[in-house]
Amino acid sequence: MTSVPAADTSPAASLLPKYEAVRQFTQKLCEPLETEDYVIQSMPDASPIRWHLAHTTWFFETFVLKPFAKHFQPSNPAFEYLFNSYYNGIGEQFPRAKRGLLTRPTVAKVFEYRRAVDRKIETLLVEASNDQADEISTLVELGLHHEQQHQELMLTDLKHMLAQNPLFPAYHSGKEVFANDSANDLAWHTTDGGIYQIGHSNDQFAYDNETPRHDVLLHDFQLADRLTTNGEYLEFIEAGGYQRPEFWLSLGWNTIQNDQWDSPLYWLKRDGTWFEFTLAGLQPLEPTAPVTHVSYFEADAYARWRGNRLPLETEWEVASESLPLGGNFVESGYLHPTPAQSGEGLKQMFGDAWEWTASPYTAYPGYKPVEGAIGEYNGKFMCNQQVLRGGSCATSASHIRRTYRNFFPADARWQFTGIRLAR
Repeated sequence: MTSVPAADTSPAASLLPKYEAVRQFTQKLCEPLETEDYVIQSMPDASPIRWHLAHTTWFFETFVLKPFAKHFQPSNPAFEYLFNSYYNGIGEQFPRAKRGLLTRPTVAKVFEYRRAVDRKIETLLVEASNDQADEISTLVELGLHHEQQHQELMLTDLKHMLAQNPLFPAYHSGKEVFANDSANDLAWHTTDGGIYQIGHSNDQFAYDNETPRHDVLLHDFQLADRLTTNGEYLEFIEAGGYQRPEFWLSLGWNTIQNDQWDSPLYWLKRDGTWFEFTLAGLQPLEPTAPVTHVSYFEADAYARWRGNRLPLETEWEVASESLPLGGNFVESGYLHPTPAQSGEGLKQMFGDAWEWTASPYTAYPGYKPVEGAIGEYNGKFMCNQQVLRGGSCATSASHIRRTYRNFFPADARWQFTGIRLAR
C-alpha cells in the first residue's frame, strides 16, 4: 500500500498511514502463530484468530466499501453471514459459539481477503470525493479503533486457548516482568467532593457511549494509589475468601459454587507453590505484580473483605483528569501486568489491567446512538454489564482515553481485568 498520499488526492487519504499501521499490527500479532493456532475456539466468549482477521476486514468492506466504493462487488457473499458479529441491521449471523467449527475459508484465504479489501480501501481513500471524505474518514476511523479492540481480544482469546493445553505453550518468549522486593505499601489519593464534568468533549475520536459530557455530583472519596497485587489477593484466598459467603453478591456466590472457582483464572498450585499461566507460558506467581483475570464478582468480594469498595466510574474519571495517558500497554512488549513503580500519586491508572468499577453500563444523560446498523456498536449492550476503565497490557496506547468505557458481564475474567480499591 502507498503510505504517502499525493497532493491532489482526497482529504480522506490522510488516514492511509494510520490505516496501514493498524492493519499491519494485527498481522504482526499473528507472527508467532502456527496454522493450528488460528482455528481453535476455546469457549463461546472467545473467537478463533482467523475469525478476528476476517471480521475486522468484513467491517471495512460492509460499512465503508459497500456504501462508497464505485462498482462495489462483495469479496464473497457468504462472508456477510459468516463474519457478521452482532449487527442485526445487516442480517443474520453465523452462531458465535460455533465459529470454531468453520474449517473454511482457510487461513490463507482469509489473508487474501484482508489484502483484497486493503487495496480497495486504499483506492477509496485516495479517490474519495470531497463531499464524501468526511463521512468515509469517520467510518474508517471507527473501523481502526474497532480493529484495535479486536487486537486485544486476539491476545486474550489466544491466551485462553493456549491455557487449555497441558503443555502450557508460550505465545512469545516474554519480556521479563520486573519484580519489586516488596509491593509499595498501599496509599490513598483523596479527591474532594463537588460537581464535576465527565464524558468526551473534544473533536478527537471517541465512541458514542462516552458522550455527551455532563455534570456529576461526587462526595469526598479516596482511591488506592495502585492496583491490588497478587500477594494481596493471595491473602484473601488464604483467609478463606472463596468459602465465605458474607463477602459475595448472591450471583457471585452462585457463580463460584457452580463453576468451582477458588482463585483467579490462570492460577495453578503445584506442590504448594502458586504459578500463573501467561502469554510467555507457565510462570511462578509474582507477588508484587497486579492481580488480573478476576471477575467483577471476585473484585467486589475482595474489596468487601478489605473493608473497602470498588470505585464508581465517575470517581475514576475525575481522579484521572490530571494524569498523563502513560502506562504498560501492548507496545511495551510485556503482555502482562507489571508491578507499580515507587513514588507518590496515582499509579497504573492506564495500562496493566482494566479496572472494574461499581458502575453498571448505562447511557449517559442525553445519549443518542448513531443511526443505522453502526448504532448497534455500543448502545444495545447497556444491560447486565459493568464498566471497566483504564486499559490493559494488551491495549494499544493510541486506542485508550480517560473517557473510554469498556464493559463486560460480571462473571467475565478472560480479559486482563484487575482491582483498584476505593473508599
